[in-house]
Amino acid sequence: MRIARVELYSLELPFAEPFIISGGRIDARRSVIVVLRDDQGHVGYGEAAPDELPFYSEETLGSARDLIPRVLVPRVAGREFDAPEAVDAALREHVRGNPFARAGVETAAWDLEAHRRGTGLAQIVAERLGVAPGASFPCGVAVGIPEDRQTETLTRRVYEALQHGYRRVKIKVAPGWDEVAVRAARLGMAGSDLPLTVDANGAYVWPEHERALRALDDAGLLYIEQPLAPEELVGHARLAQTLRTPLCLDETLRDAGTARQIVALGGPMVWNIKVHRVGGLTEACRIYRTAGECGARVWAGTMPESGIGSQAGIAIATLPGCAFPPDLEPSTRWFGRDVDVIKLTMSRDGRMPVPGVSIARLLDGARFRAAAHPF
Repeated sequence: MRIARVELYSLELPFAEPFIISGGRIDARRSVIVVLRDDQGHVGYGEAAPDELPFYSEETLGSARDLIPRVLVPRVAGREFDAPEAVDAALREHVRGNPFARAGVETAAWDLEAHRRGTGLAQIVAERLGVAPGASFPCGVAVGIPEDRQTETLTRRVYEALQHGYRRVKIKVAPGWDEVAVRAARLGMAGSDLPLTVDANGAYVWPEHERALRALDDAGLLYIEQPLAPEELVGHARLAQTLRTPLCLDETLRDAGTARQIVALGGPMVWNIKVHRVGGLTEACRIYRTAGECGARVWAGTMPESGIGSQAGIAIATLPGCAFPPDLEPSTRWFGRDVDVIKLTMSRDGRMPVPGVSIARLLDGARFRAAAHPF
């Protein structure tokens, strides 16, 4: 592919309600949209969607807005590439970290390839991995910490989510909002045998929070996601060997190299693959292969992104090696009705269809023009 032109847009989609995790609050999805065009009229879309403040990762929306046009775009504009993996290599050279910024450009290259071949992201990713993509996948719901910190609010939100057909429930927890949150979620799930998981986003310290973590260990959870800080590889390994409940890594899982270190340490063997957090689909495929080699169970996460960025997550979620329902949810869950630039839907039995076309063929042009602005 020859990347003849690059366009950059600022996209803003307000959330229907704030999404609160242990480290901070998100009121809207603000991101950078990368559009790559070749000489034959084909187009690829990608999204860089780090948070505006560095409570989830060191990278922020401001740093991505700086790095993409100043450093990354000049590396691809006007150049020819044999495959999207070659774009990934060009973006990595002498650039440490900054995975969200790189993923915005890299996933656009994958989508450009999909548009050129008249297919979808899921199909070309599965082809690279030598597997067949599914036609749909089951969805899990991620429920944030209620703004009012009332257990009744969490119980109601979990109950309402189950009425929509979700196949797995995840709640956000933090020190002081853990045992009570699990009990509240269980009330909302009364009569259901669906799995419950918790996600701390690195809010706990071991052994200072030992009592709270042991209480979660006794709660009958499917797994406990990211209990300790991202850099705590050894801490997570020791905690995984201490608790009975499996641990899941999210922020810690930066790349396939980190995945191999986790295995060597005897660490957690449930991994959340967020395409944008790891730098794009090329690295996500490397992690997926590593998981297959060592027996780790993987699933697909989301920030959440708009319907544009979500297509990369869908490409991972539909792979046969994904063991648990992803966090990918219908557009209305995050943005309300008629807001998202690509409408994601879920059936009454909690399954999301996998598109067989590229993002350009899914995009609602009118909504995109209303919400996105060139920069």
